[in-house]
Amino acid sequence: MSERVPIRVCVAGSTGWTGLAVAAAVEAAGDLDLVSGVSRSDPASFSSVAEALDAVPADVLVDFTHASVVKENVLAALERGVAVVVGSSGLSAGDYADVDAAARANGVGAIAAGNFSLTAALLLRFAVQAARHLEAWEVIDYASATKPDAPSGTARELAERLEEVRRPALAVPVDKVLGAPDARGATVGGTQVHSLRLPSFTVSTEVLFAAEGERLSIRHDAGESAAPYVSGTLLAIREVGGRVGLTRGLDALLG
Repeated sequence: MSERVPIRVCVAGSTGWTGLAVAAAVEAAGDLDLVSGVSRSDPASFSSVAEALDAVPADVLVDFTHASVVKENVLAALERGVAVVVGSSGLSAGDYADVDAAARANGVGAIAAGNFSLTAALLLRFAVQAARHLEAWEVIDYASATKPDAPSGTARELAERLEEVRRPALAVPVDKVLGAPDARGATVGGTQVHSLRLPSFTVSTEVLFAAEGERLSIRHDAGESAAPYVSGTLLAIREVGGRVGLTRGLDALLG
């Protein structure tokens, strides 16, 4: 019986908060092979995804970089026939449509999640169940004061997933608000999303459902360690090779 060949992995953002932990876990896994890293701050790493993939063959690119470069990185990999696991935030629904089209055109897979932790995946799953029974909800997106993109990838993914069930009821449409309509937050997939950026937060996402005389809150809080995101990312790396096109959400990989 032949020995299984390890999956060759390139990690973009390999010296970042999450990327560093993911790179270490890939290196420690017997069925994975860390073949390259991309980091603009580390002279020992490649400075771009295109450069890394052209220099060292890889099966999967893992991207934990920045909203300003993630789409460029993902498309560079897909155009080279390399599957992608996307953990960076900042992609819009239109961007995801472009990623799906590029993945299908090149016959490879892409898995994107606003959050690769198991508990965040369960937040998505439970919220979808609640939306089937409750008509009104809004999302609160908490993150650190220095996070530049809003809403977070987790909050955006949650709002877009809820849209697949239906759009929430609004007693007063946003365009009918008296005063400052912006006070009602951003409309993402029909859901009002309120992004708070304050010291002491990492990333927290809360969806509030309400009906006459009662409320339901489902909330995910991330701690200060990147550990919760590692196992979900490794699962996605192992799964993406058997897919074509874009898969959204870690919960899609759970049984």
